[in-house]
Amino acid sequence: MSSSLRSSIRKPLLSFALRTTTTILSLQRCFSATTLTYASEDIKANETLGTHTSSSSSSSSFIHPTSIVHPNAIIGQGVSIGPFCSVGPSAKLGNACQLYPGSHVLGNTDLGDNCVLMIGAVVGDDLPGHTVIGCNNVVGHHAVVGIKCQDLKYKPGNECFLEVGDNNEIREHTSIHRSSKPSDRTVIGDNNLIMGSCHIAHDCKVGNNNIFANNTLLAGHVVVEDYTHTAGAIVVHQFCRIGSFSFIGGGSVVAQDVPKYTMVAGERAELRGLNLEGLRRRGFSATEIKSLRAAYRKIFMPTDINSGGIEDRLAELEQHEDLAHIPAVYSMVQSIRNSLTEDRRGICRFRSWSGS
Repeated sequence: MSSSLRSSIRKPLLSFALRTTTTILSLQRCFSATTLTYASEDIKANETLGTHTSSSSSSSSFIHPTSIVHPNAIIGQGVSIGPFCSVGPSAKLGNACQLYPGSHVLGNTDLGDNCVLMIGAVVGDDLPGHTVIGCNNVVGHHAVVGIKCQDLKYKPGNECFLEVGDNNEIREHTSIHRSSKPSDRTVIGDNNLIMGSCHIAHDCKVGNNNIFANNTLLAGHVVVEDYTHTAGAIVVHQFCRIGSFSFIGGGSVVAQDVPKYTMVAGERAELRGLNLEGLRRRGFSATEIKSLRAAYRKIFMPTDINSGGIEDRLAELEQHEDLAHIPAVYSMVQSIRNSLTEDRRGICRFRSWSGS
């Protein structure tokens, strides 16, 4: 082969090799930066991410080139948006929010500072109204928060709302829906742990410091107060109220209100006593627990066959010389009284005890 022919073949091959090497190096740089972006729970990875997003300021945001972020979206400082995410035109992302791959913020949605959307999470919907998420919330893998309710009474075009407080952990595959009408809203407070595959339907009101175990299902308009705890696979009927510091046993079907401080369980949930362990863990004194136990017995376990109905026993307890002045007892009595009004569903069944 002549030297001129060898030269003519060598030059295109060298050129192709250089172009290929350059492309590979650029892809490696791209994917190495992407990988570092999602090790956000590691301090060292966060520092490394800062060097990739900006050489002068750690408050700069990182947006992966495969993500679609509308130019009208408001993005805070230090935000990290991973591959294949989308952020709608009316979305607002607070400082230091992190969107893992394939997560989406849609519609008129506000994310507070330091929120994390795990892989596949969806927050908000392209509907009238808004979704407001507070600070320091985690939305788990493939969870959907702030989407259209599953209520046939909802009229297309109506505003619907969801408001979530701060420091909530919403785990994988959970669904939380907006309200069913403009005059109401779905509300979740602060410091709640909502485990995997839970459902919170339209117009629910959830307070603070609650723990919902896996597959806790709340129908529409349910009210959950504070410091409640549910075991796994429980169902709560619409319009029920779950009182503070109560416990619901696993597999229960709750069709009526659960009074404060009590424990219920069963296929049709029945009162099973006070949530004693929960009260101790929450710092109730021995005197308070003793008073609550005495009050519970008087209301639900009367030994006098002439004690009358539950209304009579509540009235008697309100006049009791010792128990009437204990705030926790008064609170439990009021919880039961409120559940017995005409517009409520009553309280869970309890077993009658006869004096013997």
